[in-house]
Amino acid sequence: MFRVGEKVVYPNHGVGVVEKIALSAPDGGEKQTYYHLRVLGNDSKVMVPEENLDRVGLRRLAKAREIRDLLRLIEDGNIDVYKDWKGRYKQNLDKMRTGSLTDAAQVLKNLRLVSQKKSLSFREKKMYEKARYFIVSEVLHVREISEEDAEVLVEKALTGSLEKISKAKAS
Repeated sequence: MFRVGEKVVYPNHGVGVVEKIALSAPDGGEKQTYYHLRVLGNDSKVMVPEENLDRVGLRRLAKAREIRDLLRLIEDGNIDVYKDWKGRYKQNLDKMRTGSLTDAAQVLKNLRLVSQKKSLSFREKKMYEKARYFIVSEVLHVREISEEDAEVLVEKALTGSLEKISKAKAS
């Protein structure tokens, strides 16, 4: 499915590289194939059994076109917001678990809008930072730019989204 040296996305952890694919039995049980990943953001190592790749949502890095579409999505000004914080938190948590860039972008936009109106809870702040990190890390690896440049692109798109919402409310 993936090759050694290939960059992949491990949901909620960010971009990693497949360092090795090997048959092993880490718990002394039956041998199975494991993908050995190194998460680039913090240099941590993860072993994912081949049979769990779909369940954990491991996927290939987005294409350049998908990053363009992602930035447009962030900037479009369409944001769904739950009034109830419990519903909002559960919805956002479910989206973050998918590993989808689109879902992470929706969480990022949602929490950014909420943060403009009131303080985010500790858990929501952590989720906002995780969604932002997840998106920035993929943008920087796909576009092969610095982290600072990727942050600027994401921030510009978020600001554009909030400006569109403000203009729509003023009309």
